[in-house]
Amino acid sequence: MRLIVASCGASGINYVSLLIKELKKRKVEMHLIFSEWAKKVANFEEQQLTYKGIKIYNNDELDASISSTSFPVDAMVILPASIKTASDIANAHTDNLIARCADNMLRQRKKLILCIRETPLSTPALKNLYKISLYGGIVFPLSPAFYSKPKSISDIEAFIVGKILDLLSIENELYKRWNYGL
Repeated sequence: MRLIVASCGASGINYVSLLIKELKKRKVEMHLIFSEWAKKVANFEEQQLTYKGIKIYNNDELDASISSTSFPVDAMVILPASIKTASDIANAHTDNLIARCADNMLRQRKKLILCIRETPLSTPALKNLYKISLYGGIVFPLSPAFYSKPKSISDIEAFIVGKILDLLSIENELYKRWNYGL
């Protein structure tokens, strides 16, 4: 499997670190894109954005091989995704690498998972998310469940990343699945 994983300037950059760790364990080929705001948020949230053996692109690298539909890729995950990036994708504003790659996913009917961290959502933001859904993208709010009785932030992160892996059809046991009464 070959994936594009991108991060925007929304809080929650720690989710992408866990996702990358889990994908590496499964030997998934990844191409990473970090927006300038993602880098600033990562610095603020004290997260490292260096991953050995994985190609990392800047968001302004529109000449990168992954910007073309001729680059074979199975899916794209944007984690976390900002409302700004959602607006770019919904309205086909492809002036940066994240939006361009997302547009390619929609154009080719490939899996695009947009993990929205923002809250609350304005009416224009909801309209853009609705458009992305209509175009075939998966809108994934970063809303954890509590039926698994998480005991730490790491448990909450594992739930979210496990659900993303589920959407990618990647088996995992990162979280306790719903089983009423047990």
